[in-house]
Amino acid sequence: MILTKQNLMPLLRNLTGAERDVFVPTQVDGVSKFALMDKGTVPDFEQVNTTMPPKDLLFPQTQKMYHFDVDANGSYRIHEYDESREQLVFGIRPCDMRSIVCLDEVFLTKGFVDEFYANAREKLTCVCIGCASAAETCFCASMDVDPQLAPNADVMLQDCGDVYNVIAQTPKGEVEVAAWAPFVEEGVVEPVTCEQSLAVSMEGVVDKLEGMYDHPIWDNLSIKCLNCGTCTYLCPTCHCFDISQDMRRKDGVRFRCWDSCMFSEYTMMAGGHNPRPEKLERVRNRFMHKLNFFERRYGMSLCVGCGRCVEKCPVALDITRLIDDVAAIG
Repeated sequence: MILTKQNLMPLLRNLTGAERDVFVPTQVDGVSKFALMDKGTVPDFEQVNTTMPPKDLLFPQTQKMYHFDVDANGSYRIHEYDESREQLVFGIRPCDMRSIVCLDEVFLTKGFVDEFYANAREKLTCVCIGCASAAETCFCASMDVDPQLAPNADVMLQDCGDVYNVIAQTPKGEVEVAAWAPFVEEGVVEPVTCEQSLAVSMEGVVDKLEGMYDHPIWDNLSIKCLNCGTCTYLCPTCHCFDISQDMRRKDGVRFRCWDSCMFSEYTMMAGGHNPRPEKLERVRNRFMHKLNFFERRYGMSLCVGCGRCVEKCPVALDITRLIDDVAAIG
């Protein structure tokens, strides 16, 4: 099946309705992100990546967990929240689709299921658009991500110039594409090739990092880090969070919000001990988690090569340079 780019906006208008929320890449107050599609929304499918990743569709920046209060008999009552609803994200890129695979591993496997994430994930349909071009900071191909393929997406749209190849890849995707019948037609076109100027080699890096916990490389890397947390908030796979509560007499709400391993308070324990008190430990933990710890636990890298941290770090602390430096160590 193919979808002409002329039919893209008519299709999106048809998809928007009361029964579910449709999110597209666009500009909101000068920031590119996935936002709710409405009459005034101008989708931007030409930009390679949004500044903000789509992870907040599954893992909101602030999320209510439950409300608690006291009944007339003095007993505490707990009322759980489930604010998830049917969602369609249209235009997610292959690197961000891979990031959802990583989050699925964290929140849905190894004997624990995060119910908030699971509810939202079940109600999310992902339509991925392959990349026709790459930004200077893109290196997804080096992290085993094909910029024109996303096997875990429900629907894959391969950019072929004036048209998209439409590929339904899951039962949910087949239902979705069936509803697109007025806007698609039979055919298959050769996808365009997406060339990336930035490349690294991960060969041997995971194993080398195993023995580099006390290597001087971390001193050199951490000197210029500001511990600002920009990299973690823009990263599509970072998933640290804090749990807090808001009390009003006998009523309260417990909620969780994004946190960052780059902040000194993140690992502060109740007794005052902090296992990562210095900047060096926090920088090392971030990169070891991306390139070694997650690989050992889940069999994949936690870096998807989207390049957001490379582009936005205020002091140019570049993960690709670290990978090259580690690879060069004999």
